[in-house]
Amino acid sequence: MRQIRILWVDDEVGVLRSHILYLKEKGFETDTCQSGNDAINMVREKAYDIIFLDEYMPGLSGIETLRRIKAIRPSIPVVMITKSEEEDIMDAAIGSQIADYLIKPVKPQQILLSLKRILDIDDIVTRQTTSVFREEFGSITDMISSASTFEQWSDLYRKLAFWQGELIRSSDTGMREVLRMQDSDANRAFGKYISNNYIRWISTDASDRPLISPAVMSKKIFPLIRKNAPLFFIVVDNMRLDQWLTMAGDLSQIMRTVSEELYLSILPTTTQYSRNALFAGLMPAAIDELMPEYWINENDEEGKNINEEKLLGKNLQRAGITCKWSYNKISSDTDGRTLNDKITQLIANDLNVVVYNFVDMLSHARTEIGLIRDMTGDEASWLSLTHSWFIHSPLLELLRLVSARGARVVITTDHGSIKVQKPVRVVGDRQTSVNLRYKTGRNLDYNARDLFEITSPGKVGLPMTNITSKYIFACGNDFLVYPNNYNQIVSYYRDSFQHGGISLYEMMLPLITLEPL
Repeated sequence: MRQIRILWVDDEVGVLRSHILYLKEKGFETDTCQSGNDAINMVREKAYDIIFLDEYMPGLSGIETLRRIKAIRPSIPVVMITKSEEEDIMDAAIGSQIADYLIKPVKPQQILLSLKRILDIDDIVTRQTTSVFREEFGSITDMISSASTFEQWSDLYRKLAFWQGELIRSSDTGMREVLRMQDSDANRAFGKYISNNYIRWISTDASDRPLISPAVMSKKIFPLIRKNAPLFFIVVDNMRLDQWLTMAGDLSQIMRTVSEELYLSILPTTTQYSRNALFAGLMPAAIDELMPEYWINENDEEGKNINEEKLLGKNLQRAGITCKWSYNKISSDTDGRTLNDKITQLIANDLNVVVYNFVDMLSHARTEIGLIRDMTGDEASWLSLTHSWFIHSPLLELLRLVSARGARVVITTDHGSIKVQKPVRVVGDRQTSVNLRYKTGRNLDYNARDLFEITSPGKVGLPMTNITSKYIFACGNDFLVYPNNYNQIVSYYRDSFQHGGISLYEMMLPLITLEPL
C-alpha cells in the first residue's frame, strides 16, 4: 500500500514534533514548512495527498496560501488549522473548498481522525453502504416476489431507486451488479403485473386503477390553481425517479417538499402518447376523435407534440377554469435563460406550464454520439451526468427565482427510459412504427410470449390506423428488432436508453409538489 504524504504548514513547526512522530508511527510521511511561499513551492515540486495549513503565518495568510495552492492543484484536500473561531475566517476557508477545519490546540488523535475521514472516505462509505445493502437484499427480494398493488410496486421502486443512488458512492462493483440483477428481476415481474392489469384499468372504472397520465392535470394541478398565487407546473421530459432523486438534494436548500408520489404513464411510454394525454386530459384515441386536428399520427412527418399548448387550453376550458396561464417549451440553455428573464411576467400568471426537453435530448445524444455513450457506460455515470446538467442548468436558476418570489411548484415527467439489453425479433410491413420498445401496425409477426400485446387498441384508448391495427410492447430490458440488418441494429442499440415499453423506469413517474422554505 502506497505511503500517504502529508505537508504541514505552520510558522511554529517546533511545537509539532510530537504530532509528526505520532503520524510517523501510524505510517504517514510528513514534510513541514513555515510559510505560505515555501508551501506553494513544495506543492509545485512534490505530490502530496493532503495539506494541514495554519491560518496565521508571517507573509502570506493561510487563506491566501490556500487559494494559490488550489490554483496549482485544485483537487488536493486541505485542512485549515487556526486559533480563531471567527465566522468570517471560517466562511472564507469554506468558500475556498477546504476539506476540514480544526481549532488549535489540536491533539494528534484529531489529526488522525481528520486524515481517516478525508482519505478513507470512499472505503468507509463503501463498507457502510455494502453492509446496509446486504441487510436490505432479502427485503428487496421478498418485495419483488410479493408486490401485487400499485402502492407495493411504488414502495419497491422507491427502494431500488434509492439504492441506485447510494451505490453510486460505493466502489463495490459487486454490490452494483447484485442491484442490477435485482433491478432486472423487478422489471420482469412488473411487466407481468402490467400485463395482467393494464387493459382492465383503462377499459373499466377499476377501483384499484392508479393515477394515470390523463388524470394528472385534473386531480393534481387544477385544484392548486388560485388567483394571485402563482403555480409552476414543470414537466422534465424523460426523467426517471432515480434522476429526480439526484436533483432533489440540491433543491432542499431553497424549497420544501410538500408531497412526493408516483403516477403511472399510459402506454406507449413515449412523448407522443404520454405527454399529449397529460396535457389534454384525454387518452390518445379520444384526442384523435374529438380534436383530430391536434392529433398527429405515427406515420405523419410533423412533430408529434406541436399542439400541446392547444390541448392544455382545451383541458382548462372543459374544466371550467379561467385563469392567466402560459405554456413554455425549453429545448436549449438559451431558451431557459430567456424564460428566466421573464420571471416578473411569469409571476403575474396563475399557472405557468414549463416543458424541459434536456433529459430526453441527452438520452438520444447518448445513443447517437459515441463520446457521450462512452462517458455514461453504466447507470451511475448516467445519473451523474444528469445531476451535472441540473446543477448548472437554467432550470435550477428558475426554481431559485420562483422560490424567492413565494411561488409553488409541481415537478413531474411524461415518461422515463430504460437501458435495453435483450433483442426480440419482430416482423412488420413498411407501415409499422419504428420505436424499439413498442410497435404498432397491421401485419406484425412475433412470439406473443416475449411481449405484451393489445389486439383491440380502441378498448385502451389508443388510435387505430386501420381496422386490424394492434400494439405490442417490450417488457423489462428487451428491445424489438426487425430481422433485416439484425446484428448491426442489435450492436448499435444494445445498452442504449429507450422508452415506449413496460418497465418501472418508463411507467412509474415522480410527481413532486414543492413550496418555498
